Amino acid sequence: MKKKLKLAYIVPGIFYPSGMERVLTAKVNYFVHYFDYEIHIFVTDGKGLEPYYPLDERIHLHHLDINFDGIFRFSLFKRLRLYIKKQRLFKKRLEAQLTALRPDITVSLLRRDVNFLNDLKDGSLKVGELHFNKLVYRQFTDRRFPVFVQKAISSVWQMQLLKNLRKLAAFVVLTHEDAGYWQGLDNISVIPNPLSFYPVQAAALDNKQVIAVGRMTYQKGFDMLIEAWKAVSSKHPDWILKIYGGGEKEAYQLQIDRLGIGATCFLEDGTDTIGEKYYESSIFVLSSRYEGFPMVLGETMAYGVPPVSFTCPCGPRDIIVHKRNGLLVENGHIPQLADHICYLIENETERKIMGQNARNDVQKFDIAPIALQWRTLFESLKQI
Repeated sequence: MKKKLKLAYIVPGIFYPSGMERVLTAKVNYFVHYFDYEIHIFVTDGKGLEPYYPLDERIHLHHLDINFDGIFRFSLFKRLRLYIKKQRLFKKRLEAQLTALRPDITVSLLRRDVNFLNDLKDGSLKVGELHFNKLVYRQFTDRRFPVFVQKAISSVWQMQLLKNLRKLAAFVVLTHEDAGYWQGLDNISVIPNPLSFYPVQAAALDNKQVIAVGRMTYQKGFDMLIEAWKAVSSKHPDWILKIYGGGEKEAYQLQIDRLGIGATCFLEDGTDTIGEKYYESSIFVLSSRYEGFPMVLGETMAYGVPPVSFTCPCGPRDIIVHKRNGLLVENGHIPQLADHICYLIENETERKIMGQNARNDVQKFDIAPIALQWRTLFESLKQI
């Protein structure tokens, strides 16, 4: 009888509704249900909280009770002292539990444990999976320090990171674009995130509504989208834009008011029924400055809503085939973004063809083929 594969995952927490937590939960639930893996998840924070996304009852959740989140209320130097102390405790407790458990493979989501992961003497193979892209990962951007100091610290962090990544049995990134940025690594694999759902029915694409989704932060580039919408709205005043997401809305609302587009551009709260909003829409826009793997892009394409997206690093160029299942825009080019939105507004037939192609093409990100890629990787590592 074949021995059941035993996996251990290391992650800060699974108690917040973010993409990384959702993806991890979907994968491990699939692994235990279809592959009969034994899964253990080790978390450092959130003791006493229930997982935001339901876990299969066969998955073992271990709380290390480190509580890194609690240090951020302190001053920078006290925070640094506490961080070092908690890192030592983290390594000690994790190594003790992994040594007792003896997993075949330990998978890190490459957060705080990346600095000592390869030093753990539990006997498991070590795999890292990164949910960010290289251009923004391990960047020091504290504006209290001069730019040259920020760059120097970032450079040291990057060198330290690469040293640790080379020692892993496998290093997994989400896109081929991002893989190209990691020079000098011969253990890199590309496995994208899976879709979280695939609806039975596609959107009709008849409503005069454009949708964007994401937290209202600098990363998501909604300031650029709102500026582009000024040009779109002047040509097509009967169309509206709705932006769904939490975060700080005030600056964006002021921009909308200043541009005089309040009658066609609306900031909406985040919603648990985003699928209903995709059904109401005919075009999706991704205006991000950077991404890891934009899950929202796959989700909207699953509903058959064609996307218009900046070619930001990383993800859109791995997902969208220009003029087949959506439109790609030169990164940060606001007039081109407006022109491409107008193109889909003005060409209904092409909009619907691209929407159907998007729905068909995105099925390659279904959980089943993605899980098989992970299974192939795990089994190949066990044969080393």
